[in-house]
Amino acid sequence: MKHLSCISLLLLLATSLLAQEIRCKVDINSAQVEGSSKELFDNLRTSVTDYMNTLKWTNLTFMETERIECNMLIVVKSVSEEGMLNCEMQLQSRRPVYGTSYATPLLNFKDDHFNFKYQAFDRIEYQQNVFTTNLSAMLAYYCYLIIGYDMDSYARMGGQACFQQCENIVNAAQSASLEEVEITGWKAFGSNRNRYALINNLMDEAFAGYRNFFYEYHRLGLDEMSTNVGNGRAKIAAGMPVLKEAYRARPATYVVNTFLDAKADELVNIFQQGSAEEKKTVYELLMNIDPTRQNTYDKINE
Repeated sequence: MKHLSCISLLLLLATSLLAQEIRCKVDINSAQVEGSSKELFDNLRTSVTDYMNTLKWTNLTFMETERIECNMLIVVKSVSEEGMLNCEMQLQSRRPVYGTSYATPLLNFKDDHFNFKYQAFDRIEYQQNVFTTNLSAMLAYYCYLIIGYDMDSYARMGGQACFQQCENIVNAAQSASLEEVEITGWKAFGSNRNRYALINNLMDEAFAGYRNFFYEYHRLGLDEMSTNVGNGRAKIAAGMPVLKEAYRARPATYVVNTFLDAKADELVNIFQQGSAEEKKTVYELLMNIDPTRQNTYDKINE
């Protein structure tokens, strides 16, 4: 009996070490909404947190220490009498850099059309290949996006299966009976900076070079810098013309914008210590494709 008890305990401990893929901290900012029930937003935060952190999204085995760290901030701008929440959402994810205590940002994404119906105590349910509600679909999309970005940073095209799931969700949402305020973020031609546009870029063969660079930036660049800073920085510099090529081909390319939204400050920190030639080359490239952040990129030459 003692042996059986020990075996049971070991199995329980082993199971507890295997975790879901994501560890997401969810915050709700409802300061713009007057008179709404605090209970509604408390329940929403709890429901979204449970959905993001307890559902299993892939068949991969993650240890507790391997879960992908991310933050989601939902800013509620208005609530209709019918229970439609008009929101903005900011999502950030990161992953550790080998041999350091530093976590590099992978995704820094703002969704201006995060709109959905929700009543207090509504359950958010997900069924693969079945569209349930807009909130469920958007959260599932972002869970797969987070995992896909993480996997792309560790292996060439490693996130393909997750990005395919994102594309499936987009297609299902476009076919669903949604109100205009909800369908906006899924529209193929409504904006070049929405959920459709991002996954369309990621799944487009024309951007395979960018995704290869994304892998090399992290595995052959950042992860190398713990042992050889110069080699890692040089690898990143050598790959950056891919960003310019993608921008020239399609100036409205969303995937390049999202990369720079996440990496602008990091690139400054990397190349402030670079050679004069690296600084000049990288600064000119960044100013060519992202001139609105000149104040940030000027720090490379300080």
